Amino acid sequence: MTPAIVRIPLARNPFDHSAVVRDAHDVARYTGLPATLAQVLRAHVESHPDTEAIVEVGGERLTYAQLWDRAARVAGGLYENGMRYGDRVAIRYPAGVKWVLAFWGTVLAGGIAVPVNTRSTEPEVRYVLEDADVTVDLAADSALPDGIAYLAPARSGGEIAALFYTSGTTGHPKGVPTTHEAFITNAENMVRCSGIPRDEGAALRTLISVPLFHVTACNSQLVLAAYAGGTAVILPVLDLSTLIDVLVTERISFLITVPAVYSLLLRHPRFGDADLSAVRTVAYGGAPIAPALVRALKAVFPQAYLMNGYGMTETAALITALPDPDAGAHADSVGYAVPSVDLGIVPLDDNPALGELVVRGANVTSGYWNKPEATAAALIEGWLHTGDIVRVDEAGRVHIVDRIKDIINRGGENVSSVEVEAVLLSAPGVADAAVLAVPDAVMGEKVGAVLFGGADAVDIDAVLEHCRKYLADFKIPQFATVHAEQLPRNAGGKLLKNQLRGQVRWGEPLR
Repeated sequence: MTPAIVRIPLARNPFDHSAVVRDAHDVARYTGLPATLAQVLRAHVESHPDTEAIVEVGGERLTYAQLWDRAARVAGGLYENGMRYGDRVAIRYPAGVKWVLAFWGTVLAGGIAVPVNTRSTEPEVRYVLEDADVTVDLAADSALPDGIAYLAPARSGGEIAALFYTSGTTGHPKGVPTTHEAFITNAENMVRCSGIPRDEGAALRTLISVPLFHVTACNSQLVLAAYAGGTAVILPVLDLSTLIDVLVTERISFLITVPAVYSLLLRHPRFGDADLSAVRTVAYGGAPIAPALVRALKAVFPQAYLMNGYGMTETAALITALPDPDAGAHADSVGYAVPSVDLGIVPLDDNPALGELVVRGANVTSGYWNKPEATAAALIEGWLHTGDIVRVDEAGRVHIVDRIKDIINRGGENVSSVEVEAVLLSAPGVADAAVLAVPDAVMGEKVGAVLFGGADAVDIDAVLEHCRKYLADFKIPQFATVHAEQLPRNAGGKLLKNQLRGQVRWGEPLR
């Protein structure tokens, strides 16, 4: 039986809904947008070819004309090596110009870009390459394809442009197809919801300090810059001192990162003396933010528009946005629906203002790659079930209450507890394991492991060494404790994590 959905009304939504129409399935879509990413890029190549498009801190700088010419040569190299329309191309380069050329080259060639988490272990990478059935693997140490400039024939905006992988509740990565329309819709949402002037153009200079394989960096910054005709400045490695220098020397106007980084920046001894006058938008998301941190950001960026954003890989990034006028008084909210998105709630306990958030819109994926069962569970009658429990206030603002999924949000990186538990259960001496979020003032949450050895003694150092072989570093537990008794489970075998949370005393972090 399909769960009843209570629609969240738009009556007090502050965002511009002009040029939003309803298709035959009542899905909101923008009219008048470019059809494909290639058209987005080409428009600026023709209108202002000498404007900087990409800057790699410590590396190359490319104008729009140079970006197009070199990406077209990458497309030609891919085509000459046998890649055809719709083939998947894995991008495993570190953040920088090389990554960007691989992305745009794949797009121009008509391929599907598969950004791979550069922190993944070899088994994790192998799973993604096999699941996506990758034709070309652009490994970190491989050369960029190079050939005669090539541009695939134009297709529709409904074609897939990229395949991002995200961890689900099962712990197995799921591929999320992202269409050209979804990319461009998200960029339009960013313009309408983040205080960026419609005619910002070359004055938009966004600093990308989060990994490009994340939708925040790729969709809401790299593609946004191309959509607006501005510049994407890429910081390959997050270093706070360098970040402060770049804010000043590159005259960054648009800054977005997780609350943890802002917290660390504010404590940095050089931050207070930096000239931050060029910054006009300060956006954050990916984790809860303290009201005191919002007040501090307003104090150091008095000229800037503050925005909290909430989104998912499955929605090509933005679902809701909290505008600047609400940022201080409603810091615990992620805001209102962006114009292309409808929001609804599957109520809990007959409360129409509290329940699981469901979404639909032109930027929402139509399903998971090669996973029909996961698609059927997550997408019901066109509505994506987010797995997040929310409440909605009288103005229509969304507040995240809890997560149905046992996902740990470590400084904006999502860690599947089930995935980590599976690795722990294969470690020497471990008979049972539970992974819980440990609250942290800087990262939001860290990974904690509760271990049970049964008749065997548990060597925590040996367990961590085992984890390093199979898990990316940010997934490895930073807290661990050995439970004296069998872990509590219900009759169906499910871990009673709430019970465990009341029992565990974590002690000092392991690293």
